[in-house]
Amino acid sequence: MPSVTHDDAPLLADLMPWSVAPPRLGRGWPAAPDAASLTARWDALVRAEGPEREALFEPTRSRTPYTAVGRLPGRSGGTARLIRESGPCPEPVRVLAAPFDEQWLIPDHRLIDAARPELWRVRDAEQVFVVEQAAVPGSPGPVLLASSLLPLHPAHGPRAGRVRPLYRRPGGAEPNLAPGLTAHLAARLGAAPDPLDVLAWIVSAARPGADGIKVPLTADPDMWRAGVAAGHRALWLMRRNGERPKLPGGRRPYVRAPLPPRPPQPLYDRAEETLLVGDGRISPVPPAAWDFHVGGVRVIEAWFARRTEGAAPGTLEAVRPTGWPQTWTSELLELITVLALLAEDGAGDGAEDGTEARDEAGDGRDPITAAGLRAAGVLPVPDSARRPASVLDHQEEGPGGQFALL
Repeated sequence: MPSVTHDDAPLLADLMPWSVAPPRLGRGWPAAPDAASLTARWDALVRAEGPEREALFEPTRSRTPYTAVGRLPGRSGGTARLIRESGPCPEPVRVLAAPFDEQWLIPDHRLIDAARPELWRVRDAEQVFVVEQAAVPGSPGPVLLASSLLPLHPAHGPRAGRVRPLYRRPGGAEPNLAPGLTAHLAARLGAAPDPLDVLAWIVSAARPGADGIKVPLTADPDMWRAGVAAGHRALWLMRRNGERPKLPGGRRPYVRAPLPPRPPQPLYDRAEETLLVGDGRISPVPPAAWDFHVGGVRVIEAWFARRTEGAAPGTLEAVRPTGWPQTWTSELLELITVLALLAEDGAGDGAEDGTEARDEAGDGRDPITAAGLRAAGVLPVPDSARRPASVLDHQEEGPGGQFALL
């Protein structure tokens, strides 16, 4: 049987046809690494009046304090114009602010230039958001990331790609997979994979292509099981659900010397496997964790920069912790562990090297090609599969407390 070439593999855009651009804030202050700063920023905003409030808000063409918008689906934020707002801060929610960077967000539609309500409607405990990452020539890194948290367009760094939710409806209903794909896989593999298994394979096998992200598929049951197992482990590490990950052999990064209240950008001692943060010391930090890149950016350096970079005095972004919170250190230690384990499993190898599942899916062992999916009627997908499902089971509040016309 001929090998599957790069061009024979189906596109991710066909296998998971519904996609949405990530939410774009338009201003930095509604998101922060700690929730307390967000409450303080909101309080400072609503204490200000008139032109001062407008300046603090940082208006854009999409949003000003006078913009009328509806409530975010599933949230309890206000719908009166923000210039008149005097109530308490909406309870911050956890989001994925950048690759491997979990932060907090004020979930208020009035603060967000492009909130993507269709993503908020399907955001729940069952959902998995898949985010495309740019492939940078000569730089390693995964082309797909997955999170249980709503991913945002990063305020700085490389542009995020499309967001592809695993489910089109809340409660894990209606998988965002090409209609007929799981039935075709079941016929070829001898057993029906569930949607999370298909996603696990996609995460383990995805590779960049000239016309988009490609996903080599196989009908070899042994290869499928190996790829799905690798993908589930990657999903577990990226989503950080349940038991905390540990490095093999009982190794665990520790704080050998406390981090200073205002840490500088870190340095790395490769020989000692030590992260140097001013007078602070963290080790062991495996080289693979330090070298882990996404979109051409070193993850650990970018994570630090978003917590240490300066903000203009008098802005809401300047409202932040006066020192380095202990919770950030705990998050850093877990981040180091996650990156080291993902790199060990091959998730950071990048386009040139790839994972075992990705490489072997093209070696001729019962491949499933894009042409084969077209012959089976799985492709092309209907236009309806590329549009969001109608998930409304109640009226959503529009501007000024009126019900939205949908």
